[in-house]
Amino acid sequence: VPLSDDVSFEAGTFRLLATEATAWVASSGVQKGDTVVILGQGVVGSLMLQILRGYGPAKIITADVLPLRCRISKDLGADLVVNAAEEDPVKAVHRLTDGNGADLVVDCVGGHAGVKSFEQAQDMVRRRGTIQLIALYQQAPLPLYSSKMMSKRLVAGILTDEPLSQTAFRALEQIRSGGIQTSQMITHRFPYTQARKAFDFL
Repeated sequence: VPLSDDVSFEAGTFRLLATEATAWVASSGVQKGDTVVILGQGVVGSLMLQILRGYGPAKIITADVLPLRCRISKDLGADLVVNAAEEDPVKAVHRLTDGNGADLVVDCVGGHAGVKSFEQAQDMVRRRGTIQLIALYQQAPLPLYSSKMMSKRLVAGILTDEPLSQTAFRALEQIRSGGIQTSQMITHRFPYTQARKAFDFL
């Protein structure tokens, strides 16, 4: 994949997930002035945070259980960060939205914890709001409560018709322009001989 001269190889490693995140945001239905909650602040959640900012939401609230991720999330522009290891994220979201809930809840948690986060998302979203499921590999069925989901939307995956090449171009432009701050997202470096260790660490 060719990179422009002002995009480093390190920054270029984010291109694939940035492309997908650009498409996910375009699929979310986010509107200017929305209150958005992003569950999970790993690589995908951090990318969603930065790209969503460009759509003009009134407030972005992020949640994670790891202090490092919470700090990076704040540095990347989250308006409010909830450490879910210290505070119930559902109660926190209702407190921070005056009891109304969020217009959009984006679930980026995945893994075993993603089963619980998906349930929490249903309790965080307001009536006629949207839950966007991005995370995968929960390795268990996700709980979907009809009583909680009435008059709400569930969006999963990419639902745009934009050609992938155009989405990739927009994502790379975000990296090039600094809309996606890759330098702040890099916390550790591993030689290629430690690739397995790097994946385990991530």
